[in-house]
Amino acid sequence: MVTATHEQTAAADTFRNGDHLSLQAGAGTGKTTTLNLLARTTSRQGRYLAYNRAIAQDAAARFPVNVRCKTAHSLAYAALGHRYTRRLNAPRRPAWQTGQALGITKAVRIADREITQRTLSNATLRTVTRFCHTGDDTITRHHVPRLRGLEDNDHHAQLAEHIVTFARKAWADLQHPDEGAVRFDHDHYLKMWALTRPRIEADFLLLDEAQDTNPVVEQIFLSQRDHAQLVMVGDSAQAIYHWRGAKDVMTGFNGTRLALSQSFRFGPALAEEANRWLRLADAPIRLTGAPAIPSELGSVTEPDAVLCRTNVGAMAQVMTHMAAGRRVALAGGGDNLQALALAARDLKEGRRTHHPELVLFPCWGDLQDYATHDSAGRDLLPLVNLVDTHGTDAILTAVAQLTSERQAQVTVSTAHKAKGREWHRVLVASDFARNEGPAAGAVGDGPAPADPVDDVDARLAYVAVTRARQCLDLGGLSWIRDHPDGRGT
Repeated sequence: MVTATHEQTAAADTFRNGDHLSLQAGAGTGKTTTLNLLARTTSRQGRYLAYNRAIAQDAAARFPVNVRCKTAHSLAYAALGHRYTRRLNAPRRPAWQTGQALGITKAVRIADREITQRTLSNATLRTVTRFCHTGDDTITRHHVPRLRGLEDNDHHAQLAEHIVTFARKAWADLQHPDEGAVRFDHDHYLKMWALTRPRIEADFLLLDEAQDTNPVVEQIFLSQRDHAQLVMVGDSAQAIYHWRGAKDVMTGFNGTRLALSQSFRFGPALAEEANRWLRLADAPIRLTGAPAIPSELGSVTEPDAVLCRTNVGAMAQVMTHMAAGRRVALAGGGDNLQALALAARDLKEGRRTHHPELVLFPCWGDLQDYATHDSAGRDLLPLVNLVDTHGTDAILTAVAQLTSERQAQVTVSTAHKAKGREWHRVLVASDFARNEGPAAGAVGDGPAPADPVDDVDARLAYVAVTRARQCLDLGGLSWIRDHPDGRGT
């Protein structure tokens, strides 16, 4: 039996006292192990809320019998979702057909852009999806997604005026258990259940990965505090899904706050690098590495994993390692990159695309111009450069040649998809590199000062550098050694 650390013991004592508890747990500090430890100190009945079914099944095999391990979706299905079984497995249909059934029959023009019926239909369904991920009671303008080329607030307001009415009609359609025009999915019944303000029958609730909690799950979890003890564990420095609507519920949690800082994943050298980024992210904890684990920063020529900042950066790494003759896997598969490559091919061949990121561009030249000269489109420039350098056929061929992780010699992943995972040897890809040059100010002033490190960038870098157990090659993050913000820990 593993001896508990003094931090884990303090958490167990607080749990036994019945206090609501928030545990800041750094990378590799045994978050789930600690929750298991707490559960074994009591005979009370508890619930462990897992992020997905695989985690719930794994937890069920580890936790004592007094704790039931479920996803929020499984709880919602048992309470309400089973009524919609007939609609859940409905055949897929194009969004434009669903839009037509909702009354979206013609295009609209906003500024110099024509918003087609297909685009309006897609935006309507995405609006409903975004609403389902929030704690809001009704669909409003802020649930409408911003479209490329219509980022201006006035233009977005005009778009939202068209979309909200149809999105509310779609949500009303989803309330019918037997049939409807909109394809029913699992997030729909989860949202419906949340709107009933449900009571979860348990003496205590355990929430893992609390720093990236879906707002609708946050609402369900926090509403139980009057009758159940709440325990959440997570790492605020790994809150990297704000752009997707996730929320770090740990920051405003009203309860006892403790920390887990002893990492069992790596040794002191990697802990020191992690602490550099924790400081830059203004995180509430610092890590201690395990002295018995030999780990180092250095050059990695044959990594087990290459971690990238973007999907496009990941595609570039896939092609590089394939060209070197290695069997390559891509975490999460290549469907998203394939869709982008197919959309790019359509634009290059003079056809409009229905890809939600590129739907408003009539041709490849317009996208090139937008990515190169419009500040709102700079994040698309790596895609443009990748396609212009390799061509869409080469990208599609590379996606087709991807292998499973079990058979691969190297796994390429974005830092987002790498969260919660670990490898022996990790290389940070070049798309993490900064483009800051020694741009001079006035004559004689010398180089301009480097831009400060943004806390969003620091959190993503922290996730990347804490995936290695044995050796970490900083690669695209090596610039931090010479950056004023990165000196000292």
